[in-house]
Amino acid sequence: MLCGHLRKEELVKKALGLSIVLAVVPAAHAADIEAGKAKATAVCAACHGTSGVSVSDTIPNLAAQRAGYLAAQLRALKDGTRKNPLMNAIAAQLSAEDIANVAAYFAALPGAAAGAKSAFLPNVAKTSVTFPEGYRDTFRKYHTINFPATKQVRYYYASPAAVAAAKAGKPLPEGSMLLAEVYAAKLGADGQPLTGSDGFYVADKLLFYTAMASGAGWGRGIPEMLRNGDWNYAIFTLDKQHRPGVNQAECLACHKPLDNTSYVFTLKELAAAR
Repeated sequence: MLCGHLRKEELVKKALGLSIVLAVVPAAHAADIEAGKAKATAVCAACHGTSGVSVSDTIPNLAAQRAGYLAAQLRALKDGTRKNPLMNAIAAQLSAEDIANVAAYFAALPGAAAGAKSAFLPNVAKTSVTFPEGYRDTFRKYHTINFPATKQVRYYYASPAAVAAAKAGKPLPEGSMLLAEVYAAKLGADGQPLTGSDGFYVADKLLFYTAMASGAGWGRGIPEMLRNGDWNYAIFTLDKQHRPGVNQAECLACHKPLDNTSYVFTLKELAAAR
């Protein structure tokens, strides 16, 4: 009986102590679903849809996923323990409160119907980039990159204004344009790309073109979390038309962390161009 009495007193003391601790530490704020909706519909919807139903089969649906799971994935993307260049760039801009709110919003949505897909956000998907006719006569070829995963090789060209600014160590000015010719590599008998004496794959068939260009006001209307100054992006078919089904949001997210290099991955190579 004595032992039991002492145990009861100890439990009471512990309970009182816990009450004091809980009184000192404020309770966590509940997630704000409306704030999460505002963030999600402005930015996340560019790839995951306003209703959590993604715009393509390569992007996961978020509707009706558990809030705890979504928040954990966003935190991992934010701190870099989960690698995804596009999402790392977006998650890095989210606060802990943003993460909780966005996760709660998507979790509250009904699940996606089989085969359902969302439309692109018009203000993000559209592009003002047009094909630069005659670029080989005026642009500078400045870089080549092998892409082993896709067995491709790309040749990079830059407009005179971009070259001049890069060489002067200045930000690339309005009107700058970079274009890449994307080729399938010539394959050997073993199915692997053949490499020339310069170390680059031997180009075989031209597949398409990619381009990025800047113009006055071209970034207007793009959410700040995605905006790359006034840069826009495009992919062109062999007949120099915009390839259908291209979501510019993916390009914007990929280049977003490069604000210190004019949003250009190859600025160093451009500055060294002969």
